Amino acid sequence: MSIEPENTGETGTERYLDSALRPTRWDEYIGQEHIKQNLQILLAAAKERSHPPEHLLFYGPPGLGKTTLAHLIAKETGSQMKASSGPAIEKVGDLASILTNLSAGDILFIDEAHRLNKMIEEILYPAMESGMLNIIIGKGPGARTIQIDLPPFTLIAATTRIALLSAPLRSRFGGGTFRLEFYTEEEIARIIRRSATLLQMDPQEEALMEIAHRSRLTPRIANQYLKRVRDYVQVKKVPISQKTVVEALSLLEIDEIGLSAVDRKILSCIIETFHGGPVGLSTIASALSEEEATIEDVYEPYLMRLGLITRTPRGRVATERAYEHLGHDIPKEAQGTLL
Repeated sequence: MSIEPENTGETGTERYLDSALRPTRWDEYIGQEHIKQNLQILLAAAKERSHPPEHLLFYGPPGLGKTTLAHLIAKETGSQMKASSGPAIEKVGDLASILTNLSAGDILFIDEAHRLNKMIEEILYPAMESGMLNIIIGKGPGARTIQIDLPPFTLIAATTRIALLSAPLRSRFGGGTFRLEFYTEEEIARIIRRSATLLQMDPQEEALMEIAHRSRLTPRIANQYLKRVRDYVQVKKVPISQKTVVEALSLLEIDEIGLSAVDRKILSCIIETFHGGPVGLSTIASALSEEEATIEDVYEPYLMRLGLITRTPRGRVATERAYEHLGHDIPKEAQGTLL
């Protein structure tokens, strides 16, 4: 049964912005050139053999386009894609239901694959290798195994934390394991230029580059900022200029190098409360009432990429650039010793 969206007079672009901004052709997907080249060869070879593509694993920070690649592969192969996520597959029966409802050539996309429990992973092994689903019925001496043949399918898994996937599961992605890299500012500018066209916006080039510069080199964040700028200029009745971009993003507390309020709190905590460090992650998390995993996975990578903090065996240390960015004087005893 299909459910049609209600007719509210809004266009599809207005109601479903994120999906509307997603590229639908390879030439619209900007960046990740090495991955695209590998995938195009892999898909062309599979097509010539009249065989579904091999299983694929994409990993990297959130917002870089892992889900979009899965959609493009499904479109390129003319396959139906069925999507789920690691947390949603709680029981063996959930996975069995998904697998047995696949048709030949379908693509199964599992997002957040690192959150699959180990029992589910073990059911996936024979399904990926030999197209068999092994289900154990009963317990103890009377238990028996039922084998169900599965149609040939392609599993595409995406994860932000590949280290949490078990080695046996990682080894079964014969098609390839690909890491998505951060984009350049020029690539981000091209992405949001396309998004602006879809949103019927006419920004100045300086405005696009300002958004790109503050986007943390991540397409999802860049598109989010573009939509907030769109809201701002619509309400304020002003053109989309570099000035209005700065004003709109300042309301979101995004500064000139893309740091959020939490990023700056982390730097301030290290510099002001703990005299520049070294200070342990758990101590920072306690001082800011944030979870350690959130700081480590969401905020630290960007701060380290900008050279604002470093990790040492004793903890996190603020660099000279962090002091300069926050407008703090470097302590005399630390001058010449900080990076």
